[in-house]
Amino acid sequence: MQGNNHDDVRRHNLSIILRLVHREGAASRAQLTRLTGLNRSTIGALVAELVERGLVEERTPDPTKLAGRPSPIVAASDRVVAIAVNPEIDAITVGVVALSGVVHRSIRFATPTTPTAAEAVAITAGIIADLRLGLGDYSIVGLGVAVPGLVRAHDGLVRDAPHLGWVDVPLCEMLAAVTGLPVVAANDASLGVTAERYFGAGQGMADLIYLNGGSSGIGGGLVVGGVAAGGRAGYSGEFGHTRVSAGYRTDSAGIAGTLEAEVTRGALLEALGLCAGETDADTLERALLASNAPAVRAEVNRQLDFLAVALAGAVNILNPELIVLGGFLAALYAVDPGRLTRAVAALTLGTALDEVKIAPAVLGSNLLLIGAAELAFETLLLDPQSESGNSSGLSPLSVRAAGSSPAAVSPEIAPPAANQPF
Repeated sequence: MQGNNHDDVRRHNLSIILRLVHREGAASRAQLTRLTGLNRSTIGALVAELVERGLVEERTPDPTKLAGRPSPIVAASDRVVAIAVNPEIDAITVGVVALSGVVHRSIRFATPTTPTAAEAVAITAGIIADLRLGLGDYSIVGLGVAVPGLVRAHDGLVRDAPHLGWVDVPLCEMLAAVTGLPVVAANDASLGVTAERYFGAGQGMADLIYLNGGSSGIGGGLVVGGVAAGGRAGYSGEFGHTRVSAGYRTDSAGIAGTLEAEVTRGALLEALGLCAGETDADTLERALLASNAPAVRAEVNRQLDFLAVALAGAVNILNPELIVLGGFLAALYAVDPGRLTRAVAALTLGTALDEVKIAPAVLGSNLLLIGAAELAFETLLLDPQSESGNSSGLSPLSVRAAGSSPAAVSPEIAPPAANQPF
């Protein structure tokens, strides 16, 4: 990562520094000098501008841990945030994620039925309006949405979210209208791979695959040669519709024998006797690990074997360094990682599998929130001098957006109170 001292690329250099402390964590001025190739005085001036804009803060280092003259520590701000949203068939999750990477708050609101797009928007708007009561002077860059379906890259139109029953839904426009915030959206699994690539198990890796298992099915994201692979319109990574058996079960698209048809969260919950709306991925994993019931273990083994078929195909075709499993797929893996590894090995070329690692997502239940927030932060990271890069131009959470009152939500699906402080 190489900077430049010329005035005409100051914006570029600001972007480099902000991106570094955002994705790599707090760094001293001396470290930033080494990493960017810029001189110390230039780093000082750039950091001062970012501090003035409220995007970073400088901290005094611990003198007992450093030799010589200590250099100030530069860290991304905790008070500049993005709102992250993940709609599912049985819940809407809304999070507040800081530029520093801290997830300040996460609210999972269970819905009695699969929400329509209008209901999801109303619930989200109501939760955001309530969040203002506990956030004080925190400032929002924008809103990022992780959608379990196909999302058109250039405008965020939800082309098809089959489990939700959403087709050609202008979700970004709808949310922007009721919150007054800039809104961006993408497929949930593609955002998951972004989060794990920069902040989780995939740090420093150029070739990785992420598979997410949620209540709305299975999707995936790809990084190939260090570049996120979205495909022609952003629809790549639909591993859930990969055929893995000759079975009769069908997925949300009506295709029989696919990964999404054979490997399901619902079947695991049924075997455990758990309620879908009250069980997140972490709770499911604990329940699977604690169960000794033969029926539960049989279902886990069945699903692991079908998951192995899909993963083996990915290994043979893409030759990744890492395959990350999130959501309920991470819970499956936790029960018997050896079985999955052996099953994948039996279906792949030995040389292709030699350097491939399979691992659970490091970020856990925050994964999709962090990925969605990263989508919202991107404009700011590209141009810290933009309106969204000026703390006075950010949208304060303390201002209730027009039309976002909880009273706008139907009485059957009302958002929870969220006015507890952090």
